Amino acid sequence: MGARCSKFSFCWFHSHLKPSVLESSDLENGGKSDRNAFPSFTEFSFEQLRAATSGFSSDNIVSEHGEKAPNVVYKGKLDNDRWIAVKRFNRLAWPDSRQFLEEARTVGSLRSERLANLIGCCCEAEERLLVAEFMPHETLAKHLFHRESQPMKWAMRLRVALYLAQALEYCGSKGRALYHDLNAYRILFDKDGNPRLSCFGLMKNSRDGKSYSTNLAFTPPEYLRTGRVTPESVVYSFGTLLLDLLSGKHIPPSHALDLIRGKNFLMLMDSALEGHFSKDDGTELVRLASRCLQYEARERPNAKSLVTALMSLQKETEVPSYVLMGIREETASSTLPLSLTPFGEACLRMDLTAIHEILEKIGYKDDEGIANEDFVSESKN
Repeated sequence: MGARCSKFSFCWFHSHLKPSVLESSDLENGGKSDRNAFPSFTEFSFEQLRAATSGFSSDNIVSEHGEKAPNVVYKGKLDNDRWIAVKRFNRLAWPDSRQFLEEARTVGSLRSERLANLIGCCCEAEERLLVAEFMPHETLAKHLFHRESQPMKWAMRLRVALYLAQALEYCGSKGRALYHDLNAYRILFDKDGNPRLSCFGLMKNSRDGKSYSTNLAFTPPEYLRTGRVTPESVVYSFGTLLLDLLSGKHIPPSHALDLIRGKNFLMLMDSALEGHFSKDDGTELVRLASRCLQYEARERPNAKSLVTALMSLQKETEVPSYVLMGIREETASSTLPLSLTPFGEACLRMDLTAIHEILEKIGYKDDEGIANEDFVSESKN
């Protein structure tokens, strides 16, 4: 009975485990099997969005610079109880309504678990608004630069880098390789603590917009020369994000590269990470950042090679992001059932003695179990 029970419980336990949180779904690989999990793109009326945001109340502003920002982002709630993020543009931002709608529909056709997806827009009179999935757990900038609790764990920083690289690879595969002003404020955390790339930066430049709103010290050198964003420019910005993750600060690339060339990369590292990462892993991530920050655009890696390099560095891959982030379980949509039967709990613990006792109480017979198992196997075949 022991061997058979062990086999039974192991099969049950394995079949109920979620795959590694790092595995990309079919959707990221271009498949369509998960597409129904995402809302379809909708053209909302201005009144719908006014109602959802309580009249664009200042209490619902979630963008970093509040009402001073040229384009303000609000939290809202639709009639179907779906939470949304609504970006309301300056009235002069998109004078061509046809261009705005075309861009919104194109970006709105993208669907990935690595994006805060664009699920709608509004184009009425002079109003231009974008509607995205709402991400409740703040930005990467908040968690790295303005943290109020524990510093982000090394494993989570590596995961953020990987998920972002996967987001960029997905967008590139769909013909949207250009991303405007990629920075730590563009990385948002969903209800499960997973990092996602904001869809807003995928929209092409509008009349009043700038591709890079950050300090010139963080701007790709070729953009300073030509004023144009290229896929290689995006990789440069990815390199600055790697520096953010390594240091927990927003360090100018020129200063970071001086430290790296002088083999003083440990001075880059966030002091809160001391003792929590291996020197080899730290060295590898620093090397990857320096490759992204090469002056010559053609010498930088592409998104696919970034994904490959970062995949091999991942730690604690079976631990959900909300655990690594320290988000309370009740605020995350846990991958485990909210309650388990005693048998389920025993299987989860791999407690063979308890499983054996429960099976005996319910009159489980070894031979019946084997017969049933064979029947299931034959049915599958």
